[in-house]
Amino acid sequence: MRYVHTNIIAKDSAKLINFYKSVFKCKSIGETRDLRGDWLDKMTGVPNAHIVGEHLCLPGYGENKPTLEIFSYENTEPGNSHKINQCGLAHLAFEVDNVEDTLNEILAAGGTQFGEVVKTEYADGRKAVFVYTTDIEGNIIELQSWS
Repeated sequence: MRYVHTNIIAKDSAKLINFYKSVFKCKSIGETRDLRGDWLDKMTGVPNAHIVGEHLCLPGYGENKPTLEIFSYENTEPGNSHKINQCGLAHLAFEVDNVEDTLNEILAAGGTQFGEVVKTEYADGRKAVFVYTTDIEGNIIELQSWS
């Protein structure tokens, strides 16, 4: 058994894919999708489903897996309220060299800050810097740096 991917349904998959490539250096692995058909309707429960998007290799891993799968449906349901204390998947986390620098890249790319930058020390002496941000579609991202 192995972990394969995390999926984000985007309003505009092309823009969100570019955001993750630019800010987090995710790389294309040649797995683009333009899916439709009876099998997809049955699997998703969405009549006449049409999905487009791409798998991106996550930084710090091999060439193929795990990936961040960013898709857009031709017809999407309204709503995009993400709260850090909401049940379900809460956020994606990236370990970065410098939290403040990466936060500034996110803000320049159209994301937002979600909470304050905090510094803490654990009982074992490790120090960490954290902040929650959002991507350009409001998905929550945790940035962390350790020393």
